[in-house]
Amino acid sequence: MTWGEQNTQSEAFSQLDLALEHGINFIDTAELYPVPPKAETQGCTEEILGNYLKSSGNRDKFVLATKVAPQGPAIDYIRPNMALDWNNIHQAVDSSLERLQTDAIDLYQIHWPQRDNNRFGSLNYQAGTQQNTTPIIETLEALADVIKQGKVRYIGISNETPWGMMKYLQLAEKHDLPKIVSIQNPYNLLNRSYEVGLSEISHRENIGLLAYSPLAFGVLTGKYQTKPWPKSSRLALFERFDHRYTSSENANKAVQAYVDLAREFNLAPVHLALAFINQQQFVASTIIGATNLTQLKENIDSADVVLSDEVMSRLEEIGSTYRIPCP
Repeated sequence: MTWGEQNTQSEAFSQLDLALEHGINFIDTAELYPVPPKAETQGCTEEILGNYLKSSGNRDKFVLATKVAPQGPAIDYIRPNMALDWNNIHQAVDSSLERLQTDAIDLYQIHWPQRDNNRFGSLNYQAGTQQNTTPIIETLEALADVIKQGKVRYIGISNETPWGMMKYLQLAEKHDLPKIVSIQNPYNLLNRSYEVGLSEISHRENIGLLAYSPLAFGVLTGKYQTKPWPKSSRLALFERFDHRYTSSENANKAVQAYVDLAREFNLAPVHLALAFINQQQFVASTIIGATNLTQLKENIDSADVVLSDEVMSRLEEIGSTYRIPCP
């Protein structure tokens, strides 16, 4: 989601080459990207990825995932009507296929629910009066149609709640519609809210988590523990991101505890944070993101790190002391 904003096409190509060399075969994007979202760059990330797939001939080496955006604040430039209905999903799929320069999307995801719910760190759920909410059954029927047409192979959800996840499963079974195969939600050492309700559904329904923001916007690397922050870092560049994982005193204390634990066991903080996620049974894939090759290589190397029972136990102690400081 940095390609087209923080990264050039050339840098993106280098990242993809390095990832492929190290056995990474899953790439996730969205019609909304890059972030922060704005009209003049919308779709650039998909376009860059499409240019790479065409020029490299590596399409068959990747599981390609993207997302459709529902209605949201200040993104009506994507389509006049952003409902998750038949027309909008077909338009979105066709536009993504064109930008990605491919015949089919392997995994097509609903970026976030088109209804009032807690997401992106919000709490204190309030049942609102949101208008023009597309029923989930209509969304599933539209997704079934693009699968039937061969434009999409599998479907998933993102930024969902336990209620939403179970409703997708219930409706698919009741109406003989395609079943979701994945859920993409935030999951990291500062935000373990997925474990409260969704992890059990993942286990019992065989719906793997695609864990995004595994380093909490890079906060778990420890690089934001002191100021000034690195000038080219996301939190320094974009004010909209600097509150979720850095505004809480408990979060800052937790990060320091995790960094100290990593150093005690001669681990990079990055490897500690990512290996923790990799070892969770309900996680299907950890979605890493980097703006340079050094960061990407360090992230990739976490796949070879296995945390000992002692380290896992210590992580639980810290997690109990600072319980979900950044939901």
